[in-house]
Amino acid sequence: MNRYLKLVNFEFNRFFKLYVVLVIVTIIMQIIAVIVESRRYMQEAENVIYGEMMSKADFIKNYEAFTMQRIVQSNWFYWSIAFCAVILLIYVFFIWYRDWLGKNSFIYRLLMLPTARLNLYFAKATAILIFVFGLVALQLFLFSIETQLVKWMIPAEFRVDLPMSEYIRFNYLSIILPSSIFDFFIFYGIGIIAVFIMFTAILFERCYRLKGIIFGISYGLVSFGFFLMPLLINTFVLKNYFFPLELFVMEVIVCIIILLGAIWIGNYLLKYKIRV
Repeated sequence: MNRYLKLVNFEFNRFFKLYVVLVIVTIIMQIIAVIVESRRYMQEAENVIYGEMMSKADFIKNYEAFTMQRIVQSNWFYWSIAFCAVILLIYVFFIWYRDWLGKNSFIYRLLMLPTARLNLYFAKATAILIFVFGLVALQLFLFSIETQLVKWMIPAEFRVDLPMSEYIRFNYLSIILPSSIFDFFIFYGIGIIAVFIMFTAILFERCYRLKGIIFGISYGLVSFGFFLMPLLINTFVLKNYFFPLELFVMEVIVCIIILLGAIWIGNYLLKYKIRV
């Protein structure tokens, strides 16, 4: 366990500087989103109220009050989330491939460490999860700051202060910040399985090179097909024979099999087939 934790710390430190940059960029883009949307709304209100001689009550009735929903649907806010997602997705691949970069491949040293090679696999996955949940925590923290900024910039009569659950429920944020613990385990459980599948697919490529690309893609497609199998059978073969709860239990079992299969294959490739 101690060696595993050291590997996690090592992987975390290797990405930490870029991670700090990612955090700073996210904060700046979302603060810009708050400022731009708040100023735009107040400018619109000023133009309508003073230009068309409309009362504040009529303006709010015709143009709606300002809420955080307007901010989270803005381009600046959306692209801050998309930027983080893309960088972390790229890092899922880079966390492995950088160990092979350069003349003296660092993978030699990692594979020769006096610990099970599977610990390296788990350490990289754990580092990815720490980065993901760190950004989720950052987003929750930013919401409190952004809400306060909105209160400073938008007078009370022009805004409606909604609870966070209301403005994240019906858009892309409902996946990042699920409204229930049940949804949290579903979304992030599937995400964790996807990371392990990509890790194993990468190891196929590292072990077999050109053939490994075909093996890796095929493995990913087979895993995805296996995940969809209960749904497809229930829809097209048995014509909605199973109850939703039964279908959910089958999907959970399938996901566990896929996860264990990815770990077992990854461990086998690391122990017996890896090429450096």
